[in-house]
Amino acid sequence: QLRLVVTGGGLVQPGGSLRLSCEASGFTLDSYAIGWYRQAHGKEREGVSCISSSGGTNYADSVKGRVTVSRDNARNAGYLQISNLKPEDTAVYYCTAGGCIKDEWPLGHGMDFWGKGTLVTVSS
Repeated sequence: QLRLVVTGGGLVQPGGSLRLSCEASGFTLDSYAIGWYRQAHGKEREGVSCISSSGGTNYADSVKGRVTVSRDNARNAGYLQISNLKPEDTAVYYCTAGGCIKDEWPLGHGMDFWGKGTLVTVSS
């Protein structure tokens, strides 16, 4: 069974940081890009970041400078580090596997697998 599982969500105070992990099972991530998306309640899904299979990184303007995406192929996992969290970062965060297609990845295009998300709540 092919699965992507995101862990590391929860309640964080404004200004805090967290690291989300995306672990794959049933397939290997090393030939895929890993995408990160989020969806706040009542809002459209937003592409946050995408790291290619070769390690090239892409970030949404809304998070640039506060987010670092990485991957560890040996662990079959990807990571999203978010710092200086703001209430507007509150959302369900998802990871995906596919390709970082220019101008398309933020829309979710080119992603072959979607995992279940984890809720990140930024609140005091």
